[in-house]
Amino acid sequence: MRLILNVLWLVLSGFWLFLSYLAAGIVLCVLIVTIPWGIAAFRIGLYALWPFGREIVAKPTAGVGSFLGNLVWVVLAGWWLALEHIVTGLLLCVTIIGIPLGIANFKLVPVSLFPLGKEVRDIRRGGPFDQTLGR
Repeated sequence: MRLILNVLWLVLSGFWLFLSYLAAGIVLCVLIVTIPWGIAAFRIGLYALWPFGREIVAKPTAGVGSFLGNLVWVVLAGWWLALEHIVTGLLLCVTIIGIPLGIANFKLVPVSLFPLGKEVRDIRRGGPFDQTLGR
């Protein structure tokens, strides 16, 4: 099921969202001071390219620096990427097939606004021994 959702996502919105994050990352890396924000744009862009089967979680070590960096991010690139997720989500919700993809777009809005202090992890298949093996 994840494969089907990811392929639909890639065709309907993922590729264009990835290109937006890629453009933001390149612009932010060209300006030397904003390279950390460019790296965050690439990380979230790769997640936006193929999101199903992965999750975004807060880093336990994120602190005040991540918060302040996120404030700068909102001004530089976050607001228009979040707007793109909202518009794409609304367009996808017009069709029945697109509703799960639209909801996934809405779930990406907070991360597009505040990407620092977050990391992308693979979701493991739930089994009785997953907790004992560690992550």
